[in-house]
Amino acid sequence: MLRSVKNLTGFTIAAVDGEIGKVKDIYFDDLTWKVRYFVVETGNWLVGRKVLLSPVALHAADMDGKNFPTSLTKEQVKNSPDIDADKPVSVQQEEQLHKHYLWPQQREGGLGFMTTGMVGGVIAPDIPLEERLAKHLDSDSAIDDELPDVEVPGDKHLRSFDGSNGYTIHANDGEYGVVADFLIEDTLWTIPFVVIKAGNLFANKKVLRPTTSIEKIEWANSSVYVSHSVDFLKHLPEFKEDQLNVQDAGTQL
Repeated sequence: MLRSVKNLTGFTIAAVDGEIGKVKDIYFDDLTWKVRYFVVETGNWLVGRKVLLSPVALHAADMDGKNFPTSLTKEQVKNSPDIDADKPVSVQQEEQLHKHYLWPQQREGGLGFMTTGMVGGVIAPDIPLEERLAKHLDSDSAIDDELPDVEVPGDKHLRSFDGSNGYTIHANDGEYGVVADFLIEDTLWTIPFVVIKAGNLFANKKVLRPTTSIEKIEWANSSVYVSHSVDFLKHLPEFKEDQLNVQDAGTQL
């Protein structure tokens, strides 16, 4: 299913013997649009330490209870490599994490799990957004798009949702708005959609675009460039979060 990154922030991560902490941020790969890590704030039991947990460690979310169960123990988390989640994560640190938790390694050239699915920077099948969104909303199945595996080239593509939230959206003929949210598909842990909040000139309306429409991200100047005109974005149907909870939401876009 599709999940709002903003809505997942604050979810509890539960070990088999108690609470690990709460989701503070999400790290993703800006080349493959895969979720790489959940940044979990542990609170007082580890003296405010933040830990990184791969999505492969999480079981299905309890949306009512706002938590993710895991098969981890608190002792495992306590003894995990001490990584400063507020600073760039090195390849060596990732290797230590994966070795400690016995998470699956990617094939030679990168870390994490295999990156099959929606891939930013790779041309996706020309399927209308409405049809693709409806496909996600109508079932909990994984993404079926046949796209090539992409190897994550080290750490340089690891980005923070919290850090990218509010980035300026540039259409091909001018500024339009800002990044307001991302939608995560929680089976393959891809990020197939970006939620864009229009500027004041467009009544702060939110619209939805596939991440494959993002041509480039300039992290140095907090800018995201999309392959659309301002007029095209202006006339898109408004996206509302409650569309994620209704079966026919895809027909409303």
